[in-house]
Order: sequence, then C-alpha cells, then structure tokens
Amino acid sequence: MRQRRWIGGVALVVLVVLVGAVVARKSGQPKDDKPKEATLVFSTQEVVQPQQMALPGRVTFSGPLVAPSTVTVRAKAAGTLVSLRVDEGSRVVQGESLGVIDLAELNARLNEKTAQAEAAKAVLAQAQRSHDSNLGLAEQKFISPIALENSRASLESAKAQYNAALAQVETARIQLREAALAAPISGIVSKRHALPGEKVAAEQELLTIVDLRKLEMAGSVGTHEVGQLHPGMSVQLQVEGVEEPIEAKLARIAPAAEVGTRSIGVTLTLDNPKELLRAGQFATANVTLPAGAPRLTVPVTALSSSSGQDYVWTLEQGKLLRRTVTTGRRDATRGLVEITDGLAAGSQVLAARFDNLREGQEARIQNATQAASAASGPAKTL
Repeated sequence: MRQRRWIGGVALVVLVVLVGAVVARKSGQPKDDKPKEATLVFSTQEVVQPQQMALPGRVTFSGPLVAPSTVTVRAKAAGTLVSLRVDEGSRVVQGESLGVIDLAELNARLNEKTAQAEAAKAVLAQAQRSHDSNLGLAEQKFISPIALENSRASLESAKAQYNAALAQVETARIQLREAALAAPISGIVSKRHALPGEKVAAEQELLTIVDLRKLEMAGSVGTHEVGQLHPGMSVQLQVEGVEEPIEAKLARIAPAAEVGTRSIGVTLTLDNPKELLRAGQFATANVTLPAGAPRLTVPVTALSSSSGQDYVWTLEQGKLLRRTVTTGRRDATRGLVEITDGLAAGSQVLAARFDNLREGQEARIQNATQAASAASGPAKTL
C-alpha cells in the first residue's frame, strides 16, 4: 500500500510538471499578429533628380479693367428735371447739352442780387454827389476837415457795398451757368440716375459718363515679387472674351503693402482707341522677366503644400522622407519650379503627388529587371 501511494504521487508530480511546461510555453512565446508593412515600390518615371536650370521669371496678377476717366454729372441746384436728351449708351461730346433743369430758384436769386446791386449803385451815386459838394464847402471853409473826412469815408463805404453787390450778381450768374446740364468730358453715357419730371436736389447724381479710350487694370503682387518690377515695363494682358493678348504698360507701383497682407498694388494702363474693350472685363497680366542664375528645379507636380509650407517627398536610405523646401521662379510652360533651399542636388524626389504617404515608410525604386517581368506577367506582391 505504501508503494502504490508513492507511485501515484510521482504520477501526480509528472502531470503538474507537464501542465506547467505547456502554460510556460504559451506565456513565454507571445504570438505577433501585426503584419509587416509592405515596402512601397516606385517606377523610374515616378522618381526624378533635381536639375540645374535657369528659368525665366514670370509675375502674374489679375483684376478688372476700369475707366479712370469716369465722371458723374450732378445737379448743381435744386429744381425739376425737365428733360434728359441722352440715354444709356449715347455718345456725347464735351460741352454738349445733356438736358434741362427748371432753375426758377436760381433765376429769382439772380434777379434779387441784380436789384441789390442797382440799389447799391444809387447809394454810391448819392455819396459821390455829397462828397463833391463837401469838397467845395471845405475850400470855402464852410465845413471842418473832420466833416470832409467823414464824407470821404461814406463814399468809400458806398463803393465797397456796390462792389460786393456786383460780386454777388456774378456768383449767381456762375451758379446759373454751371447748373446747366453740359457734358464735362467726351465719352459714353453708362448710366442714368434720374428721370425727367423728378424733383432733384443739389448734388444729386443724374448721369455717369465714361471715356473708354484709355483703361487701367489694378492688381496686387507679393512683396517678394515687387522688387523685380518697375514702371514702364511691358505687360501682356489677357482679357476675357479676347483671344489675342494685348500690350499694356506698368504705370504705377504702390509705395507700401496693403494693411493686413503681404501684397502691394500695381496699376497697368492700356490704350483702347477703338473702344473694343469695356470697363469691368476681367484680365490677367503676365510680366516676363529675364532668366536668372541656374538653380535646382523639379517638376511642379512634385511640390505639395501644407499649412503654408511647400514640401517634397524624397527617397533616402530606403525610406520616405518629407523635406520642407523654399521655392523660387516657376515656368508654367515646362511645368518646373525652382528650389532655392531644402534640397540637395543628388536627391531622389517623387515626381508626382501620392496619397497616404508616411514619413519613414520603407520604399525603393523598381529596377529594370523587375519592370520587365511586371510588364510581361502578373504583378508580384511584396
């Protein structure tokens, strides 16, 4: 009986050891269920090296065309608008009569000032006769010198009052003349603001006249570009609705940047003798600058932007790296952009934009053998 119990004890110990070994093996060798991230493979056409090139500079800005010679005709006095002889689109010549305003109030004021001038003239005549009489009396010692001086002062006062009355008459005549509706410039009536029969107030807008023979375009350029511009430069202007570009001149550059921006205003002028262009048409200006010094260039498609910073993706030591770069000139015709900082000459740069790239991800360039096999057979999963 003692021997059996010992054998049973040994069996129990062996069973416990085996179970413990199984548990220890399961806990000591954890299983890794996370799959290994695949290596990205790019073709040789998708990777480029920066090239040294001298790109011609180009500054582009846009804006609407405006007519600087635009005049608003206003009523110079209150009255009833009797007639307007022109419509929108009518061509007018400087000095041409545009309409008639009933100026009864101004006419009445002119008559009043004329009557006051006549009264002042009569007072002056009376003062002159009195002074002439006093001169004779003074010679005969019938009046004192002080009385003669008072007489002379009255005459001078009457002369001043008469001159003031004449000035008021002339002012009323000028007001009456200026109140006539005459074209201040030659051009085209772009808008009528009032209709015949309306009661208009002084300084109320009646008509707008535009001279289209010379137009301007106002735009803005960055502070980093304005140093390359100067007044008098030739500019190619592409106007909407017009196939051929139009020659313009850079007329003015603002002395300071606009508040809250890093933009500086520039103004172009262009001749429009046949009046083919209209104010309000949108235009894009292109200023071509001389080619600069050779710099590293990459395709524009290689460039991405985030939070105001430009960057490219490079392949370095089998991994993807994101490089922040500083750009310079751009050549839209060839699709190239200068890289002035942030990139080495021998870098391998992704020439196109790809989604879901991660910095540090393993990547490589497909060699010629793999490219040939991929073209002749099904793609191989890495």
